[in-house]
Amino acid sequence: MRIAIVSDIHGNLTAFEAVLADLRQTSPDFVFHGGDLADSGSSPGEIVDRIRGLGWPGVAGNTDEMLFKSESLRDFAKEQPLNLHSLFVAIEEMAAATRESLGAERLAWLRSLPRVQFHASMALVHATPESLWRAPAPEATDAELESVFSPLGRPIAIYAHIHRSFIRNVSGITIANTGSVSLSYDGDPRASYLLLHDAKPEIRRVEYDLARELKVLSASRLPHADWLAKTLTAAAPQMP
Repeated sequence: MRIAIVSDIHGNLTAFEAVLADLRQTSPDFVFHGGDLADSGSSPGEIVDRIRGLGWPGVAGNTDEMLFKSESLRDFAKEQPLNLHSLFVAIEEMAAATRESLGAERLAWLRSLPRVQFHASMALVHATPESLWRAPAPEATDAELESVFSPLGRPIAIYAHIHRSFIRNVSGITIANTGSVSLSYDGDPRASYLLLHDAKPEIRRVEYDLARELKVLSASRLPHADWLAKTLTAAAPQMP
């Protein structure tokens, strides 16, 4: 059995369509999404509509939550260093524009997404079972990964959020991060998703037409599109 987990699309329709083409080649039996579907990209409504049309089950991400519950971003920002103030101002401005673009019905659908999905031996969360906003990095210790993901009670724990894919085996648990379809942070601008083939995880990297997406993003009138373009190109976090 093959299971694909596609996460952190962030409104990037060009990258998403490339991943869909790759999925047609890998032919999974089931596809799940890991959240962060719409915000920080050129095509938020199109992505939400496509995911709904495909009928993929999935989980809410932190940027999904900040769209249907705007105070969640402000609550998280209060706990961060003051030198990141400009970052959260930019994120809030983008979220406001994306929220308006999506409309009430799509936001209600995002609100309905659960925080965890179980399928056979797999458990899927966006960041951790306890938080949509904080998650271990690839460099986390075995002890940290075990403490965070063992409560899910499955031998395979999948998460996303950090935009850096990895696979680790910790105390009998396979812990894997999907990476991100858009806004990669690992230096590789290609889209990333996770494929489980008979419970064995594989990270798939997919080329897409970045130049095309940059043109669409520039024309989208999304606030701070230039910042997103820098991040897409560098495949690493940038400041606005």
